[in-house]
Amino acid sequence: MNPFVLSALAAVAVNGIFFAVAAIRRTDVVTDLSYSLSFALVSIVLIARNFGAPSAALAPAALTLLWAARLGSYLFGRIIKIKVDHRFDGMREVPLSFAKFWILQAIAVFVILLPVVASIASPVSPRTFGPFEVAGLVLWLAGFVIEVEADTQKSAFKKSGKPGVITTGLWAWSRHPNYFGEALLWWALFLYSIPALEGLLWVSVLGPVFITILLLFVSGIPLLEKSADAKYGSDPAYREYKRRTSIFIPFPPKPAAKEASK
Repeated sequence: MNPFVLSALAAVAVNGIFFAVAAIRRTDVVTDLSYSLSFALVSIVLIARNFGAPSAALAPAALTLLWAARLGSYLFGRIIKIKVDHRFDGMREVPLSFAKFWILQAIAVFVILLPVVASIASPVSPRTFGPFEVAGLVLWLAGFVIEVEADTQKSAFKKSGKPGVITTGLWAWSRHPNYFGEALLWWALFLYSIPALEGLLWVSVLGPVFITILLLFVSGIPLLEKSADAKYGSDPAYREYKRRTSIFIPFPPKPAAKEASK
């Protein structure tokens, strides 16, 4: 079976199963978890069906499986504690409305995985670990470490019981370093796959473009910024943090207000 067709069918099947569980039980426990599990299960299917392919072709799928396992365990631990995902208030009781989320998630998984699938589907031979592959692996590792460390720092901050938003560590350089790390690792997989791309396979650039747009403008940063503004918008310390700190790409913080006025 064509790897792209296989990826699409697997993404739809996985999200269809999770939708059925979430809708019948009216639970949010599997909703957030399903995102990472969709990537993991699609990657497993791709590796299993193409097990004889060169390791250089399968590496992106293996890295995606590693990323999904780590993210899934983190999200599952979080939802077990909070129990409810308020994004779905008013939706989970209406199956047709709730289904839209799962349909869009299945599409998102398929599109984001395009570079991974292209690496497997490519007719380019022989597949080896050349300069692009090595650079992609290094960049992927950087993105993975940033995302993991950002999540770890935020979890520690919440456990400490301190009020407000986290403003230390990676969060002093970016208001959303975990999202930056995630975008970086998907761009890294596209970079890795470049030697394997020819003809229509170049459409796989839509994968990192899609996830970057999603995080920056749709369901990632905008929702969190709106929520934080509603909670802490009247706090001068929060407003100063926003003024000084990059919203996405990590940069050294701007000078404090008093220093900037000198």
